[in-house]
Amino acid sequence: MASLASVSLSAAKLPLMITECSVNRGIVTPKPSNTFIAMLNPDKYQRIYEIEYSDNEESFGALGSDKKFSRFKAQSQSFQLKLDGTGVVGNAVSDAVGMGLPTSSVTDQIDDLKKIVYNYVGTKHEPNVVQLLWGTLIYTGRLEKMDITYTLFSPTGSPLRADVVLNLEEYLSAAEETLRANRSSPDLTHAIEVKAGDTLPLLCEKIYNDSSYYLAVAQANGLDHFRDIRPGQSLFFPPLD
Repeated sequence: MASLASVSLSAAKLPLMITECSVNRGIVTPKPSNTFIAMLNPDKYQRIYEIEYSDNEESFGALGSDKKFSRFKAQSQSFQLKLDGTGVVGNAVSDAVGMGLPTSSVTDQIDDLKKIVYNYVGTKHEPNVVQLLWGTLIYTGRLEKMDITYTLFSPTGSPLRADVVLNLEEYLSAAEETLRANRSSPDLTHAIEVKAGDTLPLLCEKIYNDSSYYLAVAQANGLDHFRDIRPGQSLFFPPLD
């Protein structure tokens, strides 16, 4: 069972950024020095939510089945980036966002993107965990699939433009998975009403004695950004074990 949310963001002014992250004891930390900045923002993105049910054995000829809830699958994110190597689009974007985004070839841009989201990291024995940041959207995940379509070429055959579709699967540490699973637990009684001046890091420090769980709590409560809390709002803070 799956649901898909599609959001139009054509009015977003700040560039979408994909940043390599380090993971230490379940804590995800972005590394700003290794960031891919989109030359053109997507006009929409898709987030997919899936629920998995167990298949019970049914007798032959049964008209229906009583499937039981198994688990919430990791959320996934999908969006398309448009890469331009002609120099025309890059200059326009630099003026619009007030940033000096250098124009590089499409091949170089794809190589830069692959270094962050795709390439195998020998010291980690897996591709990078990355953070997607765009306005109020913050999403941590790993690449599932990358499709590249080249759309314009120079007279010598070098690609000048390309469409890149990225599918990311949400990354959750063991602690974050526990937080999300316990949100729907029938014995859950721990809920906090947000008061003026509260922040997620501050509340996590009070409840867990560790402010670093703020992103996990934001994801467990379905927040797109950890700052999206307001006085009077009720937040769940499930036990860690």
